[in-house]
Parts: sequence; structure tokens; C-alpha cells
Amino acid sequence: MKIEKNEIYTVKLSSGEEIVARFKGETKDAYEIEHPIMVVVAQKEIRLIAGLFTNDNDNSVVLNKNNCVMMGITRDDIRKSWAEATGTHGTQSKKVVTE
Repeated sequence: MKIEKNEIYTVKLSSGEEIVARFKGETKDAYEIEHPIMVVVAQKEIRLIAGLFTNDNDNSVVLNKNNCVMMGITRDDIRKSWAEATGTHGTQSKKVVTE
């Protein structure tokens, strides 16, 4: 899969956590991402919460490629929730009902 700049991707980390972020670029060892949001599953809903609470959201962050287990383009409903969450600087929890 080719990683496209400015596309929103979902990443499963080696720790088991899942994040949604905009990809800005990559090096041999890392991805440059913006607005990483953690995916939290609670009963029948998905919640999106800030991935980094004290990060300056005007700056991108680096994600080590060794920590990525799986990656794919984020589905439309989660992408919309991600856009809403990042519009509030990623500090507010959003939910998507999955049933």
C-alpha cells in the first residue's frame, strides 16, 4: 500500500492501541503525522480521544514505523468524527454508535 500525503489513516500499534491521524510524510524509519487521535472501544460504540494531551497541535509528530502492525485508510464515519475531534483540538471525546 502506498501511503499518500494528507490522507487519513488508521494504524494499529504494536501495543494494541489504534490511532487515526493525517499522514504528512515519511522517512526510512518513521511517519510524520498530524492530530493523532486514539480509538477506544466501549460496549457498542467507538470513542475518539486525544492521542497526545499536551502536544502543540500546530506541529506534526513522529510515529516510529517499528511500532506499526497494520495500517489502512480510515472509514468515512470515523474520518468525520476525527475531523470533528481535531477541530476541537482533540480534547473532546466523540463517539460513533456501531449498532
